[in-house]
Amino acid sequence: MIRLFNIDRATQTTPRGRADGEDGLGHPEHSPTSPLSIHDLTVAYHRKPVVWDVDLEIPEGKLVGLIGPNGAGKSTLIKACLELAPKASGLIQVYGQPYRKQRSLVGYVPQRESVDWDFPVSALDVVAMGGYHRLGWFRPVNKRCRSEAMQVLERVGLADYAGRQISQLSGGQQQRIFLARALAQNAKLYLMDEPFAAVDAGTERAIVELLHDLKSRGKTCLVVHHDLATVAEYFDWVVLLNMRVVDAGPTRAVFHQENLRKTYGGKLTVLSAAAEAVQHAGEWLVRVAGNAWFFAGASPGA
Repeated sequence: MIRLFNIDRATQTTPRGRADGEDGLGHPEHSPTSPLSIHDLTVAYHRKPVVWDVDLEIPEGKLVGLIGPNGAGKSTLIKACLELAPKASGLIQVYGQPYRKQRSLVGYVPQRESVDWDFPVSALDVVAMGGYHRLGWFRPVNKRCRSEAMQVLERVGLADYAGRQISQLSGGQQQRIFLARALAQNAKLYLMDEPFAAVDAGTERAIVELLHDLKSRGKTCLVVHHDLATVAEYFDWVVLLNMRVVDAGPTRAVFHQENLRKTYGGKLTVLSAAAEAVQHAGEWLVRVAGNAWFFAGASPGA
Protein backbone atom coordinates (compact mmCIF):
# COMPACT_ATOMS: atom_id res chain seq x y z
CA MET A 1 0.00 0.00 0.00
CA ILE A 2 1.25 3.47 -0.85
CA ARG A 3 1.13 5.94 1.99
CA LEU A 4 1.75 9.66 2.14
CA PHE A 5 3.86 11.32 4.79
CA ASN A 6 4.23 14.99 5.55
CA ILE A 7 7.76 16.34 5.62
CA ASP A 8 8.40 19.25 7.96
CA ARG A 9 9.60 22.26 6.02
CA ALA A 10 12.13 23.04 8.72
CA THR A 11 14.01 19.80 8.09
CA GLN A 12 14.37 20.32 4.35
CA THR A 13 16.84 22.22 2.23
CA THR A 14 16.03 23.83 -1.06
CA PRO A 15 17.87 22.35 -4.06
CA ARG A 16 18.62 25.72 -5.57
CA GLY A 17 19.64 29.10 -4.30
CA ARG A 18 17.13 31.88 -3.95
CA ALA A 19 16.98 33.98 -7.08
CA ASP A 20 15.13 37.09 -8.12
CA GLY A 21 11.48 36.28 -8.68
CA GLU A 22 11.58 33.22 -6.40
CA ASP A 23 10.51 32.64 -2.82
CA GLY A 24 12.61 30.85 -0.22
CA LEU A 25 11.49 27.45 -1.51
CA GLY A 26 12.52 28.11 -5.08
CA HIS A 27 8.95 28.75 -6.26
CA PRO A 28 8.23 31.62 -8.64
CA GLU A 29 6.72 34.48 -6.67
CA HIS A 30 2.98 34.83 -7.11
CA SER A 31 0.97 37.85 -6.12
CA PRO A 32 -0.67 37.51 -2.68
CA THR A 33 -3.71 39.25 -4.18
CA SER A 34 -4.14 36.56 -6.86
CA PRO A 35 -7.45 34.68 -6.48
CA LEU A 36 -5.68 31.38 -7.10
CA SER A 37 -1.98 30.60 -7.30
CA ILE A 38 -0.55 27.12 -7.80
CA HIS A 39 3.14 26.32 -7.30
CA ASP A 40 4.78 23.14 -8.61
CA LEU A 41 1.68 21.01 -8.05
CA THR A 42 1.78 17.26 -8.65
CA VAL A 43 -1.13 14.94 -7.91
CA ALA A 44 -0.74 11.18 -8.35
CA TYR A 45 -2.81 8.13 -7.53
CA HIS A 46 -0.91 4.88 -6.91
CA ARG A 47 2.25 6.42 -8.39
CA LYS A 48 0.42 7.33 -11.58
CA PRO A 49 0.56 11.10 -12.22
CA VAL A 50 -2.71 12.84 -12.93
CA VAL A 51 -1.52 16.45 -12.64
CA TRP A 52 2.20 17.06 -12.96
CA ASP A 53 4.40 20.04 -12.07
CA VAL A 54 1.69 22.69 -12.54
CA ASP A 55 2.61 26.30 -11.87
CA LEU A 56 -0.20 28.74 -12.50
CA GLU A 57 -1.63 32.07 -11.41
CA ILE A 58 -5.24 32.96 -12.17
CA PRO A 59 -5.90 36.71 -12.65
CA GLU A 60 -8.69 38.44 -10.80
CA GLY A 61 -11.98 39.36 -12.42
CA LYS A 62 -11.62 36.99 -15.39
CA LEU A 63 -13.70 34.20 -16.88
CA VAL A 64 -11.09 31.47 -17.19
CA GLY A 65 -11.64 28.32 -19.23
CA LEU A 66 -9.76 25.19 -18.15
CA ILE A 67 -9.38 23.27 -21.41
CA GLY A 68 -7.92 19.87 -22.23
CA PRO A 69 -8.69 16.31 -23.36
CA ASN A 70 -10.42 13.67 -21.25
CA GLY A 71 -8.04 12.42 -18.57
CA ALA A 72 -5.91 15.56 -18.71
CA GLY A 73 -6.40 16.23 -14.98
CA LYS A 74 -8.83 19.16 -15.15
CA SER A 75 -11.25 17.90 -12.50
CA THR A 76 -8.35 16.68 -10.38
CA LEU A 77 -6.79 20.15 -10.49
CA ILE A 78 -10.07 21.70 -9.29
CA LYS A 79 -10.35 19.12 -6.48
CA ALA A 80 -6.74 19.66 -5.42
CA CYS A 81 -7.47 23.38 -5.08
CA LEU A 82 -10.34 22.45 -2.74
CA GLU A 83 -8.21 19.94 -0.80
CA LEU A 84 -10.41 17.12 -2.08
CA ALA A 85 -7.50 15.39 -3.82
CA PRO A 86 -4.15 14.62 -2.14
CA LYS A 87 -1.10 16.54 -3.33
CA ALA A 88 2.14 14.67 -3.98
CA SER A 89 3.91 18.03 -3.87
CA GLY A 90 3.24 21.68 -4.36
CA LEU A 91 1.51 24.67 -2.83
CA ILE A 92 -1.94 26.11 -3.54
CA GLN A 93 -3.04 29.50 -2.24
CA VAL A 94 -6.30 31.45 -2.41
CA TYR A 95 -5.64 35.16 -2.07
CA GLY A 96 -2.25 34.38 -0.55
CA GLN A 97 -3.52 31.89 2.05
CA PRO A 98 -4.22 28.14 2.17
CA TYR A 99 -7.70 27.19 1.03
CA ARG A 100 -8.75 26.04 4.50
CA LYS A 101 -8.36 29.63 5.71
CA GLN A 102 -10.27 31.07 2.76
CA ARG A 103 -13.17 28.63 2.33
CA SER A 104 -15.79 31.34 2.50
CA LEU A 105 -14.19 33.06 -0.51
CA VAL A 106 -14.53 30.03 -2.79
CA GLY A 107 -17.71 28.75 -4.43
CA TYR A 108 -17.74 25.27 -5.99
CA VAL A 109 -19.99 23.77 -8.64
CA PRO A 110 -19.30 20.00 -8.87
CA GLN A 111 -19.93 17.68 -11.77
CA ARG A 112 -23.51 16.46 -11.77
CA GLU A 113 -22.32 12.85 -11.71
CA SER A 114 -20.72 13.38 -8.29
CA VAL A 115 -24.00 14.40 -6.60
CA ASP A 116 -26.37 12.02 -4.79
CA TRP A 117 -29.59 13.23 -6.36
CA ASP A 118 -31.73 10.91 -4.21
CA PHE A 119 -30.70 12.70 -1.02
CA PRO A 120 -33.91 14.00 0.62
CA VAL A 121 -33.43 17.74 0.20
CA SER A 122 -35.34 20.31 -1.80
CA ALA A 123 -33.96 22.81 -4.29
CA LEU A 124 -34.34 25.54 -1.68
CA ASP A 125 -32.43 23.46 0.89
CA VAL A 126 -29.49 23.05 -1.49
CA VAL A 127 -29.29 26.75 -2.32
CA ALA A 128 -29.53 27.66 1.39
CA MET A 129 -26.40 25.58 1.98
CA GLY A 130 -24.49 28.39 0.30
CA GLY A 131 -25.14 30.55 3.36
CA TYR A 132 -24.02 28.02 5.97
CA HIS A 133 -20.64 29.73 6.50
CA ARG A 134 -22.46 32.86 7.68
CA LEU A 135 -24.62 30.94 10.14
CA GLY A 136 -21.85 29.25 12.11
CA TRP A 137 -21.60 25.69 13.38
CA PHE A 138 -24.77 23.81 14.40
CA ARG A 139 -27.02 26.79 13.75
CA PRO A 140 -30.33 26.13 11.99
CA VAL A 141 -31.15 27.78 8.69
CA ASN A 142 -33.00 30.93 9.63
CA LYS A 143 -35.69 32.92 7.85
CA ARG A 144 -33.21 35.42 6.45
CA CYS A 145 -31.05 32.66 4.95
CA ARG A 146 -34.05 31.02 3.27
CA SER A 147 -35.22 34.39 1.97
CA GLU A 148 -31.82 35.02 0.42
CA ALA A 149 -31.88 31.53 -1.08
CA MET A 150 -35.26 32.25 -2.67
CA GLN A 151 -33.90 35.44 -4.20
CA VAL A 152 -31.07 33.45 -5.81
CA LEU A 153 -33.55 30.85 -7.10
CA GLU A 154 -35.51 33.67 -8.73
CA ARG A 155 -32.28 34.90 -10.26
CA VAL A 156 -31.67 31.53 -11.97
CA GLY A 157 -35.33 31.16 -12.94
CA LEU A 158 -36.21 28.31 -10.58
CA ALA A 159 -38.26 29.96 -7.84
CA ASP A 160 -41.27 27.82 -8.80
CA TYR A 161 -39.24 24.67 -8.06
CA ALA A 162 -38.07 25.66 -4.57
CA GLY A 163 -39.93 22.86 -2.79
CA ARG A 164 -39.15 20.12 -5.30
CA GLN A 165 -36.83 17.26 -4.31
CA ILE A 166 -33.65 17.57 -6.37
CA SER A 167 -34.00 14.22 -8.19
CA GLN A 168 -37.29 15.47 -9.64
CA LEU A 169 -35.54 18.27 -11.53
CA SER A 170 -34.28 18.02 -15.09
CA GLY A 171 -30.54 17.89 -15.77
CA GLY A 172 -30.42 21.55 -16.68
CA GLN A 173 -32.42 22.51 -13.60
CA GLN A 174 -30.12 20.47 -11.38
CA GLN A 175 -27.12 22.30 -12.79
CA ARG A 176 -28.77 25.66 -12.15
CA ILE A 177 -29.50 24.65 -8.54
CA PHE A 178 -25.83 24.08 -7.80
CA LEU A 179 -24.91 27.28 -9.57
CA ALA A 180 -27.46 29.00 -7.37
CA ARG A 181 -25.88 27.45 -4.26
CA ALA A 182 -22.50 28.87 -5.30
CA LEU A 183 -24.08 32.28 -5.93
CA ALA A 184 -25.71 32.22 -2.49
CA GLN A 185 -22.27 31.86 -0.97
CA ASN A 186 -21.34 35.27 -2.40
CA ALA A 187 -17.78 34.09 -2.97
CA LYS A 188 -14.95 35.91 -4.74
CA LEU A 189 -13.59 32.87 -6.61
CA TYR A 190 -15.78 30.27 -8.32
CA LEU A 191 -14.51 26.83 -9.36
CA MET A 192 -16.91 25.11 -11.76
CA ASP A 193 -16.44 21.55 -12.98
CA GLU A 194 -18.13 21.16 -16.37
CA PRO A 195 -21.22 23.31 -15.71
CA PHE A 196 -22.18 23.12 -19.41
CA ALA A 197 -22.12 19.30 -19.60
CA ALA A 198 -25.34 17.72 -20.90
CA VAL A 199 -27.50 20.85 -20.52
CA ASP A 200 -30.02 22.23 -22.99
CA ALA A 201 -29.42 25.39 -25.01
CA GLY A 202 -31.58 27.51 -22.69
CA THR A 203 -29.64 26.42 -19.61
CA GLU A 204 -26.34 27.03 -21.38
CA ARG A 205 -27.39 30.60 -22.22
CA ALA A 206 -28.50 31.14 -18.63
CA ILE A 207 -25.14 29.91 -17.31
CA VAL A 208 -23.25 32.20 -19.68
CA GLU A 209 -25.33 35.15 -18.49
CA LEU A 210 -24.56 34.25 -14.87
CA LEU A 211 -20.85 34.05 -15.64
CA HIS A 212 -20.86 37.48 -17.23
CA ASP A 213 -22.84 38.86 -14.30
CA LEU A 214 -20.24 37.47 -11.89
CA LYS A 215 -17.45 39.02 -13.93
CA SER A 216 -19.21 42.39 -13.95
CA ARG A 217 -19.17 42.25 -10.14
CA GLY A 218 -15.43 41.57 -10.03
CA LYS A 219 -15.66 37.83 -9.39
CA THR A 220 -13.22 35.28 -10.82
CA CYS A 221 -14.42 32.04 -12.40
CA LEU A 222 -12.32 28.99 -13.31
CA VAL A 223 -14.49 26.72 -15.45
CA VAL A 224 -13.72 23.24 -16.78
CA HIS A 225 -14.99 23.24 -20.36
CA HIS A 226 -14.94 20.79 -23.27
CA ASP A 227 -16.61 22.54 -26.21
CA LEU A 228 -13.74 24.09 -28.16
CA ALA A 229 -16.16 25.85 -30.50
CA THR A 230 -17.39 28.15 -27.71
CA VAL A 231 -14.13 28.82 -25.85
CA ALA A 232 -13.35 32.12 -27.60
CA GLU A 233 -16.93 33.31 -27.07
CA TYR A 234 -17.28 32.37 -23.39
CA PHE A 235 -13.83 33.04 -21.88
CA ASP A 236 -11.39 35.92 -21.89
CA TRP A 237 -8.57 33.86 -20.36
CA VAL A 238 -7.66 30.21 -21.00
CA VAL A 239 -5.57 27.48 -19.34
CA LEU A 240 -4.62 24.62 -21.66
CA LEU A 241 -3.92 21.50 -19.61
CA ASN A 242 -2.69 18.05 -20.50
CA MET A 243 -1.45 16.89 -17.10
CA ARG A 244 0.94 19.85 -17.29
CA VAL A 245 0.05 23.40 -18.30
CA VAL A 246 0.69 23.70 -22.02
CA ASP A 247 -0.03 27.43 -22.01
CA ALA A 248 -2.11 29.98 -20.12
CA GLY A 249 -3.09 33.55 -20.83
CA PRO A 250 -5.57 35.76 -22.70
CA THR A 251 -7.73 33.71 -25.06
CA ARG A 252 -6.64 35.59 -28.18
CA ALA A 253 -2.97 34.94 -27.40
CA VAL A 254 -3.19 31.33 -26.20
CA PHE A 255 -6.10 29.65 -27.95
CA HIS A 256 -4.62 28.83 -31.35
CA GLN A 257 -3.95 25.78 -33.51
CA GLU A 258 -0.38 25.09 -32.41
CA ASN A 259 -1.28 25.10 -28.71
CA LEU A 260 -4.32 22.92 -29.37
CA ARG A 261 -2.10 20.44 -31.20
CA LYS A 262 0.25 20.34 -28.21
CA THR A 263 -2.67 19.97 -25.79
CA TYR A 264 -4.66 17.30 -27.59
CA GLY A 265 -1.93 15.59 -29.61
CA GLY A 266 0.90 15.08 -27.15
CA LYS A 267 -0.76 13.21 -24.32
CA LEU A 268 1.26 10.00 -24.65
CA THR A 269 4.56 11.89 -24.63
CA VAL A 270 3.60 13.86 -21.52
CA LEU A 271 2.28 10.77 -19.74
CA SER A 272 5.48 8.81 -20.36
CA ALA A 273 7.71 11.59 -19.03
CA ALA A 274 5.49 12.25 -16.01
CA ALA A 275 5.24 8.57 -15.08
CA GLU A 276 9.02 8.23 -15.14
CA ALA A 277 9.41 11.29 -12.91
CA VAL A 278 6.84 10.11 -10.35
CA GLN A 279 8.42 6.62 -10.20
CA HIS A 280 11.54 8.32 -8.85
CA ALA A 281 9.68 10.98 -6.88
CA GLY A 282 9.82 9.33 -3.43
CA GLU A 283 13.44 10.08 -2.53
CA TRP A 284 13.66 13.16 -4.74
CA LEU A 285 10.74 14.96 -3.11
CA VAL A 286 12.06 14.26 0.37
CA ARG A 287 15.45 15.67 -0.57
CA VAL A 288 14.47 18.86 -2.39
CA ALA A 289 10.94 20.01 -1.54
CA GLY A 290 10.10 22.17 1.43
CA ASN A 291 6.88 21.13 3.18
CA ALA A 292 6.50 18.38 0.58
CA TRP A 293 4.83 15.00 0.53
CA PHE A 294 6.58 11.86 -0.65
CA PHE A 295 5.58 8.36 -1.66
CA ALA A 296 6.80 5.30 0.22
CA GLY A 297 5.77 1.70 0.72
CA ALA A 298 5.72 2.02 4.48
CA SER A 299 6.31 4.67 7.11
CA PRO A 300 9.92 5.64 7.88
CA GLY A 301 11.56 3.15 10.16
CA ALA A 302 8.93 0.48 9.53
